[in-house]
Amino acid sequence: WNKRQRQSSVLSVPAVFLSSHKEKMDSRSEEDLSCPICQDIFKDPVVLSCSHSFCKDCVKKWWERKPILMCPVCKRRSSKTDPPRNLALKNLCETFLQHRAQPAPSGSEDLCSLHSEKLRLFCLDHQQPVCLICRDSKTHNNHRFRPIDEAAQDHREEILKSLKPLQEKLKLFEQVKGNCDQTAGHIKVQARHTEKQIKEQFQKLHQFLQEEEEARITALREEEEQKSQMMKDKIKALSREITALSDTIRATEEELKAEDVSFLQNYRAAVRRVQQRPLLDDPQLVSGALIDVAKHLGNLTFNIWNKMKALVSYTPVILDPNTAHPKLILSEDLTTVKNGEKQNLPENPERLYLFPSVLGSEGFDSGTHSWDVEVGDMSVWALGVLGHSVVSSPGRLPGLFRIVYCDGEYTADSNSNSNTVLPVKKKFQRIRVHLDCGKGKLSFSDAESNTPIHTITHTFTKKLFPYFNVINTHPLKILKSPVVVSQTHCTAFY
Repeated sequence: WNKRQRQSSVLSVPAVFLSSHKEKMDSRSEEDLSCPICQDIFKDPVVLSCSHSFCKDCVKKWWERKPILMCPVCKRRSSKTDPPRNLALKNLCETFLQHRAQPAPSGSEDLCSLHSEKLRLFCLDHQQPVCLICRDSKTHNNHRFRPIDEAAQDHREEILKSLKPLQEKLKLFEQVKGNCDQTAGHIKVQARHTEKQIKEQFQKLHQFLQEEEEARITALREEEEQKSQMMKDKIKALSREITALSDTIRATEEELKAEDVSFLQNYRAAVRRVQQRPLLDDPQLVSGALIDVAKHLGNLTFNIWNKMKALVSYTPVILDPNTAHPKLILSEDLTTVKNGEKQNLPENPERLYLFPSVLGSEGFDSGTHSWDVEVGDMSVWALGVLGHSVVSSPGRLPGLFRIVYCDGEYTADSNSNSNTVLPVKKKFQRIRVHLDCGKGKLSFSDAESNTPIHTITHTFTKKLFPYFNVINTHPLKILKSPVVVSQTHCTAFY
């Protein structure tokens, strides 16, 4: 009876006690099976002479930093540099790891660890699931509870609400990364295209210089051949005269050496020979016989540069393709722009998206600057300047100063909120834009007749970039300025 009662008393032990005891045993087992150095489950354990065990790699690394081989726990000196493996401990560790890796029985996670009852409520004060017994316990006295499903739904919604900003931020990062990937590819396309254009431009210059070199070498050789032939003819004529005079002198000298009777007999013939040889004018050196080196080398590079005026040109404003609206198409030399099909371009802060517009590549904050624009028969266009600080503003352009032509009417826009109709009726083909930063004036006039159209007066505080707006497919072109070379001062002015 006593034995059965003891068995009964054991069987009547609450499940919570058994569960708690098992958890303590598991915790204790993990502590006993952990290496004192790395605090992790033993890996290939070895045992020292003092009976303390360690991971083989851990104790070796420990000993590398110590002059004496001693136990990391009790500091007792080790008698062996290569301690034996602890196979029994190794087997225990492997068994423990296998047991810990096994999944928990189905449904066990829904049971209270204290009472082995199903978790039906959620304590709002402790923020944890509890069973019905926990609700009535002293631990949760006067606490607020919710059904598990309601609490789970509320907390899911709370997590989703907290997660939404992160999801939006992730989406933004992915969009920016996608744009960066597109930009990286566009950079390579830009570099290859620009490199090709640079090579083409230099090829033209190389060809021009090569042709100039050949022409000047040809001129030099023609002069060399001409003057060499002239000297050959001169030398040949002198040689004939020298030969004739030498023959006369030699024959006469022979007569002079003869006997008196013989000399006198041939005297008349000798006199006739000498008198028949006319005395020519003294030979003269040839003037201008040498190569005109100064003509070929004097100011050579300047003369070539001066001749290059027909080949090169200067445009006071160059369009910046990185600011161009995706629908605008720029010419190869970046001086002409027209409207076309939208291009797949990467987004960048400098690009204008509000209007189909493009900016000049160089901004101005001092001095005076002018550029002529051929608008031709365009029905809609706008010209002016835009402040640097507002280039990246996607929805508004408050720093824009311009005139607009639309279907026969001119308007001035100097603050993006008000338009002034201009009393101008004539349709101009070329517009001159003149910016005087010092006086704060932006003037527009007819480039052909110099007739004023409108002047905007403002105190400019930002760097201003030339602004061009194109609506239709008719091209808008920035006109080139003539290259003026001053030979008096040997300098060039644009």
